Amino acid sequence: MISFTVRMRFSPEDRTEIGEILRDLTQASRQEAGCVSYIPHWVESDPGTVVIYEQYKDHKAEETHRQSAHFTRYAVGGLFQKMLDRVREDLIAVL
Repeated sequence: MISFTVRMRFSPEDRTEIGEILRDLTQASRQEAGCVSYIPHWVESDPGTVVIYEQYKDHKAEETHRQSAHFTRYAVGGLFQKMLDRVREDLIAVL
């Protein structure tokens, strides 16, 4: 299982547009066969920051997500064009 978070910061005035993009990206991503979990969150104390928690069955499923038409449309063509910065944190489950 592959688990990670992606933290992105946007201008607060873009919040409505970013929310719409995230809803579309989330709906499509959750339909992928290898997607276990895809949950975007607004950071309560910072209205311009989003954290997405993602889980995939394996590295192949994660790569399939990154190569999908919806990732290209909504992430590359939408979120990446508006974000001010981005940090990915890979996670290891505590068993």
